[in-house]
Amino acid sequence: MPFSAVLILVACNVLWALNVVVSKIAVDDLALPPLFYAALRSLLVVLALAPLLRRVPEKLPRVLAVGLAISGGSFALLFIGLQTASPSAAGIVSLSGAPLTVLFAILFLKEQVRWRRGIGIALTFIGVAVAIGSPSGLESGWGLAFVFASALIGALGSVFFKRLSIGAVEMQAWAGLSSVAVLFPVSFALESGQGAALAAEPLAAAACMLFAGLVVSVGAHSSYYRLFQRYDANMIVPFTLLTPLLTIGFGAWLTGDAIGWRLLVGAGLALAGVAIIVLRPSRALFKPLLVRPRL
Repeated sequence: MPFSAVLILVACNVLWALNVVVSKIAVDDLALPPLFYAALRSLLVVLALAPLLRRVPEKLPRVLAVGLAISGGSFALLFIGLQTASPSAAGIVSLSGAPLTVLFAILFLKEQVRWRRGIGIALTFIGVAVAIGSPSGLESGWGLAFVFASALIGALGSVFFKRLSIGAVEMQAWAGLSSVAVLFPVSFALESGQGAALAAEPLAAAACMLFAGLVVSVGAHSSYYRLFQRYDANMIVPFTLLTPLLTIGFGAWLTGDAIGWRLLVGAGLALAGVAIIVLRPSRALFKPLLVRPRL
Protein backbone atom coordinates (compact mmCIF):
# COMPACT_ATOMS: atom_id res chain seq x y z
CA MET A 1 0.00 0.00 0.00
CA PRO A 2 1.55 3.35 -1.03
CA PHE A 3 2.41 6.04 1.50
CA SER A 4 -0.28 8.33 0.03
CA ALA A 5 -2.94 5.77 0.97
CA VAL A 6 -1.57 5.59 4.51
CA LEU A 7 -1.77 9.39 4.77
CA ILE A 8 -5.40 9.32 3.60
CA LEU A 9 -6.24 6.67 6.21
CA VAL A 10 -4.57 8.68 8.97
CA ALA A 11 -6.44 11.80 7.84
CA CYS A 12 -9.74 9.87 7.93
CA ASN A 13 -9.03 8.79 11.50
CA VAL A 14 -8.22 12.35 12.52
CA LEU A 15 -11.51 13.56 11.05
CA TRP A 16 -13.53 10.75 12.66
CA ALA A 17 -12.00 11.47 16.06
CA LEU A 18 -12.56 15.21 15.70
CA ASN A 19 -16.15 14.52 14.73
CA VAL A 20 -16.84 13.04 18.17
CA VAL A 21 -15.49 16.21 19.80
CA VAL A 22 -17.32 18.49 17.36
CA SER A 23 -20.56 16.60 17.98
CA LYS A 24 -20.05 16.96 21.73
CA ILE A 25 -19.69 20.71 21.26
CA ALA A 26 -22.80 20.83 19.05
CA VAL A 27 -25.18 18.99 21.39
CA ASP A 28 -23.69 20.18 24.69
CA ASP A 29 -22.12 23.64 24.36
CA LEU A 30 -24.38 24.82 21.52
CA ALA A 31 -27.43 22.97 22.95
CA LEU A 32 -28.55 21.67 19.54
CA PRO A 33 -31.19 18.96 20.12
CA PRO A 34 -29.39 15.68 19.28
CA LEU A 35 -32.09 14.17 17.05
CA PHE A 36 -32.36 17.46 15.16
CA TYR A 37 -28.57 17.64 14.77
CA ALA A 38 -28.50 14.06 13.46
CA ALA A 39 -31.28 14.91 11.00
CA LEU A 40 -29.46 18.00 9.72
CA ARG A 41 -26.28 15.98 9.26
CA SER A 42 -28.21 13.39 7.24
CA LEU A 43 -29.84 16.12 5.15
CA LEU A 44 -26.43 17.44 4.09
CA VAL A 45 -25.37 13.90 3.14
CA VAL A 46 -28.48 13.51 0.98
CA LEU A 47 -27.90 16.84 -0.76
CA ALA A 48 -24.26 15.97 -1.47
CA LEU A 49 -24.98 12.45 -2.74
CA ALA A 50 -28.34 13.09 -4.42
CA PRO A 51 -27.20 11.82 -7.87
CA LEU A 52 -26.72 8.36 -6.33
CA LEU A 53 -30.45 8.19 -5.58
CA ARG A 54 -31.40 7.99 -9.26
CA ARG A 55 -31.09 4.20 -9.36
CA VAL A 56 -33.44 2.48 -6.94
CA PRO A 57 -31.66 -0.50 -5.33
CA GLU A 58 -33.08 -3.96 -4.89
CA LYS A 59 -34.95 -4.61 -1.64
CA LEU A 60 -35.44 -0.88 -1.06
CA PRO A 61 -37.35 -1.23 2.27
CA ARG A 62 -34.50 -3.32 3.68
CA VAL A 63 -31.93 -0.85 2.36
CA LEU A 64 -33.77 2.00 4.08
CA ALA A 65 -34.10 0.09 7.37
CA VAL A 66 -30.45 -0.97 7.44
CA GLY A 67 -29.40 2.52 6.36
CA LEU A 68 -31.30 4.07 9.25
CA ALA A 69 -29.58 1.68 11.68
CA ILE A 70 -26.02 2.36 10.51
CA SER A 71 -26.52 6.06 9.88
CA GLY A 72 -29.10 8.39 11.41
CA GLY A 73 -30.35 5.98 14.06
CA SER A 74 -26.96 5.13 15.54
CA PHE A 75 -25.74 8.73 15.19
CA ALA A 76 -28.85 10.03 16.98
CA LEU A 77 -28.20 7.73 19.94
CA LEU A 78 -24.52 8.73 19.96
CA PHE A 79 -25.43 12.42 20.00
CA ILE A 80 -27.90 11.88 22.84
CA GLY A 81 -25.12 10.18 24.77
CA LEU A 82 -22.65 12.97 24.06
CA GLN A 83 -24.87 15.45 25.87
CA THR A 84 -23.39 14.07 29.10
CA ALA A 85 -20.64 11.62 28.05
CA SER A 86 -17.06 12.73 27.47
CA PRO A 87 -15.69 12.21 23.92
CA SER A 88 -12.83 10.02 25.21
CA ALA A 89 -15.09 7.61 27.12
CA ALA A 90 -17.59 7.57 24.24
CA GLY A 91 -14.83 6.67 21.79
CA ILE A 92 -13.85 3.64 23.85
CA VAL A 93 -17.42 2.45 24.47
CA SER A 94 -18.05 2.70 20.72
CA LEU A 95 -15.45 -0.05 20.25
CA SER A 96 -18.05 -2.49 21.58
CA GLY A 97 -19.54 -2.33 18.08
CA ALA A 98 -16.92 -4.83 16.84
CA PRO A 99 -17.70 -7.71 19.24
CA LEU A 100 -21.42 -6.95 18.99
CA THR A 101 -21.19 -7.27 15.21
CA VAL A 102 -19.53 -10.67 15.57
CA LEU A 103 -22.15 -11.84 18.08
CA PHE A 104 -24.97 -10.76 15.76
CA ALA A 105 -23.20 -12.53 12.89
CA ILE A 106 -23.14 -15.72 14.95
CA LEU A 107 -26.86 -15.35 15.58
CA PHE A 108 -28.07 -14.31 12.13
CA LEU A 109 -25.33 -15.37 9.66
CA LYS A 110 -24.11 -18.56 11.34
CA GLU A 111 -20.62 -17.07 11.68
CA GLN A 112 -18.08 -19.51 13.11
CA VAL A 113 -15.98 -18.08 15.94
CA ARG A 114 -13.00 -19.91 17.39
CA TRP A 115 -11.09 -19.28 20.57
CA ARG A 116 -8.92 -16.40 19.30
CA ARG A 117 -11.86 -14.20 18.34
CA GLY A 118 -13.60 -15.33 21.51
CA ILE A 119 -10.69 -13.88 23.47
CA GLY A 120 -10.93 -10.70 21.39
CA ILE A 121 -14.63 -10.34 22.19
CA ALA A 122 -14.00 -10.85 25.90
CA LEU A 123 -11.06 -8.42 26.00
CA THR A 124 -13.09 -5.72 24.26
CA PHE A 125 -16.00 -5.95 26.67
CA ILE A 126 -13.63 -6.05 29.69
CA GLY A 127 -11.84 -2.96 28.38
CA VAL A 128 -15.12 -1.12 27.83
CA ALA A 129 -16.24 -2.01 31.37
CA VAL A 130 -12.95 -0.71 32.82
CA ALA A 131 -13.32 2.52 30.82
CA ILE A 132 -16.89 2.99 32.10
CA GLY A 133 -15.57 2.61 35.65
CA SER A 134 -12.93 5.32 35.12
CA PRO A 135 -13.50 8.87 36.46
CA SER A 136 -14.30 10.10 32.94
CA GLY A 137 -16.75 7.22 32.46
CA LEU A 138 -18.48 7.73 35.80
CA GLU A 139 -18.87 11.45 35.12
CA SER A 140 -20.61 10.59 31.84
CA GLY A 141 -23.62 9.16 33.65
CA TRP A 142 -26.30 7.58 31.48
CA GLY A 143 -24.70 9.08 28.38
CA LEU A 144 -22.51 6.02 27.88
CA ALA A 145 -25.61 3.80 27.89
CA PHE A 146 -26.82 5.68 24.80
CA VAL A 147 -23.36 5.39 23.25
CA PHE A 148 -23.48 1.64 23.81
CA ALA A 149 -26.99 1.52 22.31
CA SER A 150 -25.62 3.41 19.31
CA ALA A 151 -22.91 0.77 18.86
CA LEU A 152 -25.49 -2.02 19.25
CA ILE A 153 -27.86 -0.60 16.63
CA GLY A 154 -24.96 0.09 14.29
CA ALA A 155 -23.64 -3.45 14.75
CA LEU A 156 -27.03 -4.97 13.99
CA GLY A 157 -27.28 -2.90 10.80
CA SER A 158 -23.72 -3.82 9.83
CA VAL A 159 -24.57 -7.52 9.87
CA PHE A 160 -27.57 -7.11 7.57
CA PHE A 161 -25.66 -4.72 5.29
CA LYS A 162 -23.63 -7.76 4.21
CA ARG A 163 -26.80 -9.23 2.67
CA LEU A 164 -27.52 -6.19 0.46
CA SER A 165 -26.25 -5.77 -3.09
CA ILE A 166 -25.38 -2.08 -2.83
CA GLY A 167 -22.12 -0.15 -2.65
CA ALA A 168 -21.06 1.58 0.55
CA VAL A 169 -21.12 5.13 -0.87
CA GLU A 170 -24.48 4.56 -2.57
CA MET A 171 -25.72 3.18 0.73
CA GLN A 172 -24.72 6.46 2.38
CA ALA A 173 -27.15 8.33 0.14
CA TRP A 174 -30.09 6.02 0.86
CA ALA A 175 -29.19 5.87 4.55
CA GLY A 176 -29.24 9.65 4.65
CA LEU A 177 -32.64 9.73 2.96
CA SER A 178 -34.22 7.27 5.39
CA SER A 179 -32.63 9.10 8.33
CA VAL A 180 -34.05 12.44 7.19
CA ALA A 181 -37.51 10.91 6.73
CA VAL A 182 -37.50 9.50 10.27
CA LEU A 183 -35.43 11.89 12.38
CA PHE A 184 -37.02 15.22 11.47
CA PRO A 185 -40.57 14.15 12.46
CA VAL A 186 -39.29 12.42 15.61
CA SER A 187 -37.23 15.48 16.55
CA PHE A 188 -40.16 17.88 16.23
CA ALA A 189 -42.38 15.45 18.14
CA LEU A 190 -39.98 14.84 21.06
CA GLU A 191 -37.61 17.81 21.14
CA SER A 192 -37.97 21.56 21.37
CA GLY A 193 -35.84 24.64 20.88
CA GLN A 194 -34.44 23.70 17.47
CA GLY A 195 -34.84 27.17 16.01
CA ALA A 196 -33.62 28.93 19.14
CA ALA A 197 -30.45 26.82 19.25
CA LEU A 198 -29.69 27.59 15.61
CA ALA A 199 -30.38 31.29 16.08
CA ALA A 200 -28.20 31.56 19.20
CA GLU A 201 -24.97 30.47 17.46
CA PRO A 202 -25.73 30.22 13.72
CA LEU A 203 -22.13 30.24 12.47
CA ALA A 204 -20.87 27.72 15.01
CA ALA A 205 -23.88 25.45 14.40
CA ALA A 206 -23.39 25.66 10.63
CA ALA A 207 -19.69 24.85 11.01
CA CYS A 208 -20.47 21.75 13.09
CA MET A 209 -23.09 20.53 10.62
CA LEU A 210 -20.89 21.11 7.57
CA PHE A 211 -18.00 19.33 9.24
CA ALA A 212 -20.10 16.33 10.31
CA GLY A 213 -22.19 16.06 7.14
CA LEU A 214 -19.77 16.93 4.34
CA VAL A 215 -16.19 16.71 5.58
CA VAL A 216 -16.63 13.56 7.67
CA SER A 217 -19.60 11.61 6.32
CA VAL A 218 -19.09 12.37 2.63
CA GLY A 219 -15.37 13.15 2.42
CA ALA A 220 -13.71 10.84 4.95
CA HIS A 221 -16.12 7.92 4.57
CA SER A 222 -16.01 7.98 0.76
CA SER A 223 -12.20 8.07 0.79
CA TYR A 224 -12.12 5.16 3.23
CA TYR A 225 -14.37 2.96 1.11
CA ARG A 226 -12.47 3.78 -2.08
CA LEU A 227 -9.28 2.56 -0.42
CA PHE A 228 -11.10 -0.54 0.75
CA GLN A 229 -11.99 -1.33 -2.88
CA ARG A 230 -8.31 -1.15 -3.88
CA TYR A 231 -6.53 -2.89 -1.02
CA ASP A 232 -7.01 -5.90 1.23
CA ALA A 233 -9.31 -5.40 4.22
CA ASN A 234 -6.65 -6.57 6.68
CA MET A 235 -4.44 -3.71 5.50
CA ILE A 236 -7.14 -1.04 5.78
CA VAL A 237 -9.37 -1.86 8.75
CA PRO A 238 -6.65 -1.98 11.48
CA PHE A 239 -5.90 1.69 10.78
CA THR A 240 -9.33 2.57 12.15
CA LEU A 241 -8.07 1.60 15.60
CA LEU A 242 -6.36 4.98 15.60
CA THR A 243 -9.73 6.70 15.96
CA PRO A 244 -10.36 5.95 19.66
CA LEU A 245 -6.77 6.85 20.53
CA LEU A 246 -7.08 10.15 18.71
CA THR A 247 -10.49 10.73 20.30
CA ILE A 248 -8.92 10.40 23.75
CA GLY A 249 -6.21 12.87 22.78
CA PHE A 250 -8.59 15.39 21.24
CA GLY A 251 -10.99 15.00 24.17
CA ALA A 252 -8.25 15.83 26.66
CA TRP A 253 -7.04 18.75 24.55
CA LEU A 254 -10.27 20.33 23.33
CA THR A 255 -12.95 19.46 25.89
CA GLY A 256 -10.82 18.89 28.98
CA ASP A 257 -11.69 15.20 29.46
CA ALA A 258 -10.30 13.58 32.61
CA ILE A 259 -7.79 11.02 31.34
CA GLY A 260 -6.69 8.64 34.10
CA TRP A 261 -4.97 5.29 34.21
CA ARG A 262 -8.26 3.35 34.31
CA LEU A 263 -9.45 4.94 31.07
CA LEU A 264 -6.11 4.20 29.41
CA VAL A 265 -6.06 0.60 30.65
CA GLY A 266 -9.63 0.12 29.42
CA ALA A 267 -8.70 1.61 26.07
CA GLY A 268 -5.68 -0.69 25.78
CA LEU A 269 -7.70 -3.83 26.56
CA ALA A 270 -10.54 -2.87 24.21
CA LEU A 271 -8.16 -2.00 21.37
CA ALA A 272 -6.29 -5.29 21.81
CA GLY A 273 -9.58 -7.18 21.66
CA VAL A 274 -10.81 -5.36 18.56
CA ALA A 275 -7.43 -5.87 16.87
CA ILE A 276 -7.80 -9.63 17.35
CA ILE A 277 -11.33 -9.52 15.93
CA VAL A 278 -10.53 -7.49 12.81
CA LEU A 279 -7.44 -9.50 11.91
CA ARG A 280 -9.19 -12.86 11.99
CA PRO A 281 -10.66 -14.06 8.66
CA SER A 282 -14.40 -13.82 8.11
CA ARG A 283 -16.61 -14.40 5.09
CA ALA A 284 -19.84 -13.28 6.71
CA LEU A 285 -18.86 -9.81 7.96
CA PHE A 286 -18.37 -6.56 6.09
CA LYS A 287 -15.06 -5.68 7.76
CA PRO A 288 -15.03 -1.91 7.15
CA LEU A 289 -18.01 -1.57 9.51
CA LEU A 290 -16.49 -3.69 12.29
CA VAL A 291 -14.75 -0.75 13.92
CA ARG A 292 -16.88 1.95 12.27
CA PRO A 293 -20.47 0.70 12.55
CA ARG A 294 -21.83 4.03 11.25
CA LEU A 295 -21.93 5.57 7.77
